Amino acid sequence: MYRYKCEYSQGTVQPRIVKREAFKHRDGFVILEDVTIGVCDTCGNRYYCADILHAVHAVATGTKPPERTEQIPVTHLESA
Repeated sequence: MYRYKCEYSQGTVQPRIVKREAFKHRDGFVILEDVTIGVCDTCGNRYYCADILHAVHAVATGTKPPERTEQIPVTHLESA
C-alpha cells in the first residue's frame, strides 16, 4: 500500500506502525492506536490510506463508537 515516492522530497514512503496517531476532524479529534501509516524515510511526512481516514470519520461522526474516551487538558496562553 505504501512504498511510493514522497511528494515533498526524494524519499520513499515506508509503512510504520505507530502507537498513537491523532487526527483533527471537523467534528472533533480522534486518536487511533497501533495503526500502520506511511512515513517518508527522508522528510518524515506522514501519509494515511483511505481505510484510516474512513475510520477517523466514522468515530468522529458517531457512526462507530470509540473503544474509550480520554480527557485532554486545554488552556489559554497569556499574551506577552
